[in-house]
Amino acid sequence: MSDPRTPSLDQLTIFLAIVDAGSFAGAARRLNRAVSVISYGVANLEAQLGIELFAREGTRKPRLTVAGRTLLAEARAISRGVEDLRAKVKGLLEGLEAEVDLAVDVMLPTERVGAVLRDFAQQFPTVQLRLHMEALGAVTAMVQGGAAMIGVSGPLALGVEGIESIAAGSATLIPVAAPDHPLGRMARIPPGAAREHTQLVLTDRSRFTEGRDFSVISPRTWRLADLGAKHALLREGVGWGNMPLHMVASDLAAGALARLAMPDHSGDHYRFSCIWRREAPPGPAASWLVDRFVALGAADAPVEGASDV
Repeated sequence: MSDPRTPSLDQLTIFLAIVDAGSFAGAARRLNRAVSVISYGVANLEAQLGIELFAREGTRKPRLTVAGRTLLAEARAISRGVEDLRAKVKGLLEGLEAEVDLAVDVMLPTERVGAVLRDFAQQFPTVQLRLHMEALGAVTAMVQGGAAMIGVSGPLALGVEGIESIAAGSATLIPVAAPDHPLGRMARIPPGAAREHTQLVLTDRSRFTEGRDFSVISPRTWRLADLGAKHALLREGVGWGNMPLHMVASDLAAGALARLAMPDHSGDHYRFSCIWRREAPPGPAASWLVDRFVALGAADAPVEGASDV
């Protein structure tokens, strides 16, 4: 036969059961069928494909032929695909989302994001997730525009029309610079001295931050849309700037960055909120994410002296 016919899912199930159980009798017990049904099913599969899958002569147990071993991986892939399809359909029938778009503020600790999403993957294996790491107002803009179902935003989301929010912790932003930066070499910085040096400022292109500055003290600024790039430039001594304490704690301990003792700016308290559109409340999977971020954020404690952004 040069043109094999398409096998049925039941035939592939019988084939895999024989391989896994090691015998026709074992497959029959596993599938709760008669041995004759198992034999008939695999014989029909071999007839449809035009090849022998098992060598039956000279052995008490069926042994895969070269062709059988070749097709085994494909059969398993098809079986897994059907199982995944059934799980997705079952989830959809129960109201579970097929996918979730999540936008997260870059200020949120990456370890927290990773832990939540690791547990999410185990809890909702059939739900696809798209993660967007954004700065400042871009998180709110994505949720309001429908590009993200839910978000973990900074304080810019508060009071936005059509957006529901719930508190989800906070991060403390502190002023830092490299130890060899002029400000980094000062044990006590005089009031106003930071205005004489370039400040690195995180920015984004959303309309929520258009024309607005946050904790910008110096008239001399470099503006960056990437928090990682800002971190790298600070370590290189290019200006000073505010950074999340959790992100630079190891730099401070190692002496790669110095916390600036500025009498007129000791730091900022950056509050997070889980947000979603009022007209599109989160489903089961997205609600689980909201609950986890809220629960973990409840343990956040602001550093003394920091003011709200």
